[in-house]
Amino acid sequence: METLRIMSVFGTRPEAIKMAPLVKELAAREGVASICCVTAQHREMLDSVLAVFDVKPDWDLDIMTPRQTLSTITSKCLMGMDEAVDALKPHMILVHGDTSTTFAGALSAFYHQIPVGHVEAGLRTYDKYSPYPEEMNRKLVTAIADLYFCPTRSNRENLRREGVTEGVFVTGNTVIDALKTTVREGYTFSTPELNRLPYGSKKVLLVTCHRRENYGQPMEDIMSALAEIARSHDGVELVYPVHLSPVVQECAKRHLGGIGNVHLIPPLAADEMHNLMARCYLVLTDSGGLQEEAPALGKPVLVLRRETERPEAVTAGTAKLAGVDREAIVRMAGELITDPAAYRAMAHAVNPYGDGLACRRIADAILWHFGRGECPEDFSA
Repeated sequence: METLRIMSVFGTRPEAIKMAPLVKELAAREGVASICCVTAQHREMLDSVLAVFDVKPDWDLDIMTPRQTLSTITSKCLMGMDEAVDALKPHMILVHGDTSTTFAGALSAFYHQIPVGHVEAGLRTYDKYSPYPEEMNRKLVTAIADLYFCPTRSNRENLRREGVTEGVFVTGNTVIDALKTTVREGYTFSTPELNRLPYGSKKVLLVTCHRRENYGQPMEDIMSALAEIARSHDGVELVYPVHLSPVVQECAKRHLGGIGNVHLIPPLAADEMHNLMARCYLVLTDSGGLQEEAPALGKPVLVLRRETERPEAVTAGTAKLAGVDREAIVRMAGELITDPAAYRAMAHAVNPYGDGLACRRIADAILWHFGRGECPEDFSA
């Protein structure tokens, strides 16, 4: 029987965190050659994740350039994928989520008439410009894909409303699989500042903010709110691993630089971020991945966006939509810092995103698709 060549394509740090466990799960399956192709849409941050999970790419497009645009990312991915696909001849290409790499990888697979599996399928805000460009990327991939691996039942329902009912699986989110390998007791950070934080005596607030749709006034208001939170609560330490984007770097330093209980640090490796999250008190973020990771660690999340394609956390009570309004962010964070009952209600809510077996279900579904195994049962929170 011919060995199945399954190519996983990804290029950003969040994609790598969620795809690395799947690359390794497929490599452990008999009769499967797990091929890893990275675009390096984010070079440094991607490499740190690959090192943490000990994943070595079989093909590296290395497309990243300074101040790259969406057009350059997409076009360079497409051109590079031609060579990779011709050389490696995969039977299926897996893409993840909603980045420009995701869209270009799926489009390249279509051009080569290769089936596409979409990991983390079915997320929607129904506003094509928010998140931008992610919402349109994932909708376009839906039109191309053959297999859809939905983290939750509501994601599957989104696809059903769009007429997609074949090849759809509810798997849970692979990020929960990743956390099982990265969060450890007694973990020592390679960033010395993180080892010195007073986790027991003060409330450590973990912040990330980097999304394109927040550029401009929304980011100004978010940073201003963070500064107010830090200044008005002596018992907190605010830790912000600042994204490498020059736009984000400049805004963060202007609003938050020089505040004594604010720590602006470089981006963290996946294991560093996960262990910091495990020790923090509260997460404030516009990231998609952190909305899924934090509930698995019992940490409330304030989402710094106008809407979220991950409403399950809001419904379950593990996350609240704070938006981008300065006063709302300050008020909602203040409540969680000062009201133990409000905090407990969020921290003890049920995590809706997975049981750590998503990669197993995805691998089973791929083998089933090729007639080499049983159809997996859906994940149910």
